[in-house]
Amino acid sequence: MSATLPALPPVLDLIGTAVFALTGALLAARLRQTLVTMSFFALVTGVGGGSVRDLLIGAPVFWVRDPWVAPVCLGVALLAWFTPRKWWDGQLLEWADAAGLGTYAVLGTAKALAFGVAPVPAMVMGVVTGCVGGIIRDVLAGRPSILMRPELYVTAAALSSALVALGQVAALPHALVWPLAALAGFALRGMAIRFGLALPAYRKG
Repeated sequence: MSATLPALPPVLDLIGTAVFALTGALLAARLRQTLVTMSFFALVTGVGGGSVRDLLIGAPVFWVRDPWVAPVCLGVALLAWFTPRKWWDGQLLEWADAAGLGTYAVLGTAKALAFGVAPVPAMVMGVVTGCVGGIIRDVLAGRPSILMRPELYVTAAALSSALVALGQVAALPHALVWPLAALAGFALRGMAIRFGLALPAYRKG
């Protein structure tokens, strides 16, 4: 295992977690749920992917040891509770989520690689980090999850993760590969938001 694990600056890391948590809180708000439910949705969405990744690779679960992650998720739920939902309409949150998706797919893959996971499983761990929180959120809400929609979402996380894994195999410098991989995932997700890009559905008889 590498002595130094990949990490964002703490403030950026918390902002990224808060963006994911906000998507969970706002979904609960649309469903007219209680503050308790909104808080639960915020926490699950914010930490779900990273928690599953850490459990699978045998790492300490990140948010249990960080004193700020859970309070930030719960604070986001309070923010959503006390603000009008129309404040969050539009695509601003989607674009912020896209940035978080690419970034956390990169960090999830890099962390798995640092724990000695092989490149392909590490790539899967990157996708898990970026997407599983949202999948859990959608399943709990009883709506089709991002995994079941044709829009490019999971694919964007997979692109970022694959580039990090390929960079590791090619022994390219992390300082070059990681930012480019995050930007690639963000760009692909951004094109899906802007132009409605989607994967073709199975159509065989």
